[in-house]
Amino acid sequence: MATSQSALIIGATGATGKHLLANLLASPHFSRVGEYGRRVTPTDQIPVGQDKLEQKVIDFEKLGESGLKQGKWDVVFITLGTTKAAAGSAEAFEKIDREYVINAAKEARDAENTSQRVVYLSSTGSNPNSPFLYPRSKGLTEQGIAELGYADAIIFRPGFLAGAQRQDHRLAESIFGGVMGLLSKVTSSVEINVTTLGRAMSLAGKLGSEGLPANVNATKETRGTAAFTVINNAGAIKLAEVKE
Repeated sequence: MATSQSALIIGATGATGKHLLANLLASPHFSRVGEYGRRVTPTDQIPVGQDKLEQKVIDFEKLGESGLKQGKWDVVFITLGTTKAAAGSAEAFEKIDREYVINAAKEARDAENTSQRVVYLSSTGSNPNSPFLYPRSKGLTEQGIAELGYADAIIFRPGFLAGAQRQDHRLAESIFGGVMGLLSKVTSSVEINVTTLGRAMSLAGKLGSEGLPANVNATKETRGTAAFTVINNAGAIKLAEVKE
């Protein structure tokens, strides 16, 4: 592996994405970091690493004009996602949560880079055959990304995201979060703080599937011709403990 790599993040303004971006900018391993999205992080919110950051606002309906392909990124991180409520309809949700994600990953794919890696933030319970919209979309997105031909595809499936500072207050989510917080005291399978998840994703991008510590208990999955590595909630917590 090269001593330093370039990293692209799509979805850096989200709850987990902002922490992933901070980790990438602080890591000496990543010499160039690209933040591409519908909006980008204000520079006054970037305390370190501005000198290696490239930001660009893109139109997901016009990815051919985005410059993603020209970036020649070694590692592509995707934390872009939404909810049906935020999107406004099931159709809009699937367009953002799956179509935009897969198309962006495809556009960023560098056929000349035989070691290019993609790291995608999915969700626990993802299942392409689920009768429910959210887990089905996540499962289909995982499969779509894995079929793009990246040398290494790593999928994170976290549980409840603790510490997510959302602009809209979600009462049901707050109540659910309280329950998950209590359960997390007896099991590491249900909840993860977004700061921990952001660090774990950064390390996964650096280490790759073959370099993951054994205690992460990463698993391999195959759907059709698509193979990828899965890191669950407990594994992400363990991975975040690795010293850079």
